[in-house]
Amino acid sequence: MYTIPEDRVWGAAYRIEASKVAEVKDYLDIREVNGYSIQYTPFKPAERNKAAIECLVYIGLPDNPQFMGVQEPQQLAKHILQSKGPSGENKEYLFMLEKALNELGNESGDKHIEDLATRVREIEDRTNTEVTNIAV
Repeated sequence: MYTIPEDRVWGAAYRIEASKVAEVKDYLDIREVNGYSIQYTPFKPAERNKAAIECLVYIGLPDNPQFMGVQEPQQLAKHILQSKGPSGENKEYLFMLEKALNELGNESGDKHIEDLATRVREIEDRTNTEVTNIAV
C-alpha cells in the first residue's frame, strides 16, 4: 500500500467473537469480492501506550483487475455519483466513510475523501438544480 510518509491511514479495528469469525468473514468476502485482497497488517491503536495488533484487512491493490488506476478527482466524483452496488449507492458509502473517519479522532480526517465527498455533493446539487429549473 502506498502512503505519503507523514500521513496516517485511519480506521477502526473490531474484535470478532471466535464463534462468529467464520460468519463475519463469509459476509465480508462476499461484500468485498470484486476489488479487494485479504492482507494482514499491524494496527496501531491511537492510544500511545497500546501495542500494535495484527488485523485482517481488505485492500484494493493495483494488480487487482478491478483497480482503475489513478483517477482525475472530478471524473471519479461523477463516477461515484452514478454508481450503485449490492450494498447501496456509492455516494452514501462515501458520505458515511467521510463521517466515520472524521469521528475517529482529532487528526483522523482524510483530505482525499473529504475532497471527493465535496465534489459529489456539488455535482449532485448542480444536477438537482438543473432538474428543478427544467421542471419549472
